[in-house]
Amino acid sequence: MKDLRGKKVAALLSGGVDSSVAVALLVRKGIHPDLWYIQIGPDRDTTDFTCTIEEDLEMARAVAHKYNLPLQVIDLHKDYWEKVVDYTISQVRQGLTPNPDVMCNRLIKFGVFDERVGKNYDIIATGHYATTEEDEQGRTWLCTSPDPVKDQTDFLAQLQPWQLQKACFPIGHLPKADVRTIAEQEHLPAAHRKDSQGICFLGKIDYNDYIRKYLGESPGQVIDRETGKVLGLHRGLWFHTIGQRKGLGFSGGPWYVIEKDMERNILWVANGFDTQKQYSDHFCVTAPHWLTINPFEGTAESPTLSMSIKIRHTPDFCQASVYLLPDGRLDIQTEHPLQGVAPGQFAVLYDIKQHRCYGSGEIRLA
Repeated sequence: MKDLRGKKVAALLSGGVDSSVAVALLVRKGIHPDLWYIQIGPDRDTTDFTCTIEEDLEMARAVAHKYNLPLQVIDLHKDYWEKVVDYTISQVRQGLTPNPDVMCNRLIKFGVFDERVGKNYDIIATGHYATTEEDEQGRTWLCTSPDPVKDQTDFLAQLQPWQLQKACFPIGHLPKADVRTIAEQEHLPAAHRKDSQGICFLGKIDYNDYIRKYLGESPGQVIDRETGKVLGLHRGLWFHTIGQRKGLGFSGGPWYVIEKDMERNILWVANGFDTQKQYSDHFCVTAPHWLTINPFEGTAESPTLSMSIKIRHTPDFCQASVYLLPDGRLDIQTEHPLQGVAPGQFAVLYDIKQHRCYGSGEIRLA
């Protein structure tokens, strides 16, 4: 963890065990941060969306009381819906696969929060599973957590360099089991609370019900790519993503979504556990975003670099040859085919040792 002596620190509390332990570790090191709870939630015009805001706040207040730290609530509901939800709906409408968590970190937790109050602090601490380190030139790098299952560098790979410099991840060097142990030692109320799943503001509402509320339905054909047979109808391409298996509802499976034809409103699927049609080893990345350095700077014309990549939140990396195209896009050839490569997903780029994160960009099929 960074040396925070003499620094003014804001710690973001979500009410979960990870951010609670992050605060506990700061206090153990003699740091007494100001605590902030960012309030976002469902559409105010919607009455059937449930959320855990009250329970989260109760947990956050208990942490503040335990360590005698000030806790303030900042309402970023409007900003979240204007920036993150609008992004999500726009991407889905185009047939892409968005990642709201990535944009929430960049635009809200380290974005609008900093504009409003974070600018008054030297450091913003969160409960993410990630680490940072400085190199010989004093540059800050985003680095992976030793817990590969919990590592969240993929959710942070769109941060601006200045945001990364202000970020601190007190639990990033720990495996999840150790975080739970510390929570028990500290008698934190969230010690045995389950990790949140899915998109927080949806509460118990199904993601498809949420999308239906904003985009409605647009039925079209579902066609077997191999035989050309029409299997049935889908209710809208935005309810499906490349690589999806569950929820298709056709007999004789397994069936996998392999393509979405937005112009003709066709959902193309393939049959079988090992069908190669659900795999891809070649795709492009648009507008690559670099965290610390552009690894292609100073290289020869038309360079190809060896990197490690992820295309979703997973403990698994894949080695890849990454070629810089003249138009600034990246042409990526992976060492082995990856399942469910979907346009709109973020491809996250790391060094060959799977330690330092270079950055990320949106996938487009080559």
